Amino acid sequence: MNQSKIHPVHLNRKAYVYLRQSTMGQVRLNRESTERQYALKERALALGWSESLIEVLDGDLGLSGAESTARKDFQLLVSDVSMGKVGAILALEASRLSRSSADWSRLVELCAFSGVLIIDEDGCYDPSDFNDQLLLGLKGTMSQAELHFIRSRLLGGKQNKAKKGELRFPLPIGYCYDDFGQIVFDHDEQVREVIELFFQVFANKRSAYGVTRYFGEQQIDFPKRAYGGIWNGKIIWGKLTYGRAITLLKNPSYTGAYVYGRYKVEKSLSVDGTLSSRLKLQPRDNWEVIIQNHHASYISWQTYLTNQDILQKNQTNGAGTAVTSAAREGKALLHGLLICSKCGRRLTVRYTGNGGLWPQYECNWRKKEGLTGRSCLNTRADIVDNAIIPLIFEALEPQQLEIALMSLDKLEAHYAKVDKQWQLTLERADYEAQIAQRRFEEVDPANRLVAATLENRWEQALLKVQQTKEARLQQRQTQPLNQMSETDKADLLRLAEHLPQLWNAEHTQSKQKKQIIRLLIEDVTVERLAQPRQLVLHIRWKGGKQESLTIPIPLKQADRMRYPDKTIHKIRELARTLHDRNIADTLNQLDIKSSSGKPFTSSMVKWLRYKHDIPVCPTHRQGELTVKQVAQRYGVSTHIVYYWLETGILQAQKSHCGTYKIVISESKHQELTAWAQVPRTEKIRQARLGQSQR
Repeated sequence: MNQSKIHPVHLNRKAYVYLRQSTMGQVRLNRESTERQYALKERALALGWSESLIEVLDGDLGLSGAESTARKDFQLLVSDVSMGKVGAILALEASRLSRSSADWSRLVELCAFSGVLIIDEDGCYDPSDFNDQLLLGLKGTMSQAELHFIRSRLLGGKQNKAKKGELRFPLPIGYCYDDFGQIVFDHDEQVREVIELFFQVFANKRSAYGVTRYFGEQQIDFPKRAYGGIWNGKIIWGKLTYGRAITLLKNPSYTGAYVYGRYKVEKSLSVDGTLSSRLKLQPRDNWEVIIQNHHASYISWQTYLTNQDILQKNQTNGAGTAVTSAAREGKALLHGLLICSKCGRRLTVRYTGNGGLWPQYECNWRKKEGLTGRSCLNTRADIVDNAIIPLIFEALEPQQLEIALMSLDKLEAHYAKVDKQWQLTLERADYEAQIAQRRFEEVDPANRLVAATLENRWEQALLKVQQTKEARLQQRQTQPLNQMSETDKADLLRLAEHLPQLWNAEHTQSKQKKQIIRLLIEDVTVERLAQPRQLVLHIRWKGGKQESLTIPIPLKQADRMRYPDKTIHKIRELARTLHDRNIADTLNQLDIKSSSGKPFTSSMVKWLRYKHDIPVCPTHRQGELTVKQVAQRYGVSTHIVYYWLETGILQAQKSHCGTYKIVISESKHQELTAWAQVPRTEKIRQARLGQSQR
């Protein structure tokens, strides 16, 4: 080693001994490499550094040198080099410092700027010297190339083995490796049964959340295999979560297929400039290896593809999935199945009315995008739903009884499988209690500390057995099938012959109706005709059959409440000779109904006369005056005339329509005329005088 490059300025600074191995497995198994790297401290002492200035950086043991993001000691090293605190860096070889050309070049450049030496097994290098810098650059390039070659060989071996279906990887729950390395069903019967139950429930619920909720309501635990640590390979039972349900449904291994390349590592640059990597699920077409019928399966490949389509349609946060087709609790039975004939988008549901109880189908995508000022389509949901329901009955009618029998048989088989899960859970609890008892009985009685712990575990196991028995009994008592007598089952089969009654029964939920519709109909394209007012439903059934259905569009509420011109014309004719009450009687005799379908009343006729400016039938004979006519004759207000009527100055009769018929004699006419000619000030004086005398 050329020690002439080491000067007092270097010896007065710190000497960093940097240690790194790529994995924790290398740290545990390759002890010789670790010892050689720690021995570099002795070399630093031999080169003249005092022990107080030598610092060993071993925090990056077990971390890859391809990136510097997670290597805190390497970041500390670069930071101290840039601040001039370091005199030399000692490493076993260049690959220990970095296997990235970018990180290596930056470190060499900083060392050249700060006057830091780099020392390895081959020699001492001064990065400020061109020849040494050239040699260090070559070492860094070879270090990165070496990593590339190693990775390429390993990856090539994995891919070649995967193409033959022989590459082993952690299996999903429900599978395990046998003694010959073949993938087989799990040896635990309870695990196999619960996986089969999982896929059966999804076929019924058609949503991952529905499966999760069902397992929670039935109090059925779900298995999980632990990897790593003391629990490695053990099966742990717990609650089924939504995330685990999605993972199982998207795993193609349950179809008996061997798949490699589902995930790929993608690197991204964060805001703070750090490089991060994550696994990303690849599209099915990009999977590198797919070997079907590789091992035993829980479901078929076609069922798996159908499940993926269901999950895709159930999404509400993906591209083009703002309208989910999952069966939910809303009143709109065709939600997610209707397609607009104009823009090809799916119709959304909007609830209107008092309390938001009246659903409407609407296509407003182009309006939201600013392409138009109005919606493509807007119609009441009950109009479309009621038109489709008879077609559903017609499609189910030939097999109604057969479907009912099959449903009852499937229901019995389903609850039998659920009960078997409880039986297996109870057997497992009994086995664990027996193990706890055996361990307690085998312990030395003199060792009270251990005996007390094992006794407590035995008691907990016995308590779990008792709780499992009680939960199983409660679950069996609450099963709907167990509560049905033979008479109830016969009534159910009899009711199946009348599907409309079963459909409209109070206990039949909207969600169940939607599930039936989605089993029969693929989608419905809605086309609106302006003239005449009609909707054309182009129905695409499961299996490819297509048919079209035309239904009329009902009038709007305002149009339905508007009276036809014929009725208004009839009222106008009758009002010439009849009063309101007589007009209403005549209309009722002619069987003419109001806009709401009710018989006419006098108040209805009065409102229509007012709205359409129809005059009332003249009721005053010659010599009879109205209040308004009297006011005009004597030049007073109508209030004065009403005052005369109330005080008895004038006599009048009230007509049936509420107007006054006033008859004025000659003497009364002269009296009122004279009174009207008196000046207003005199009238006020006389009125005050009369009040004071009283």
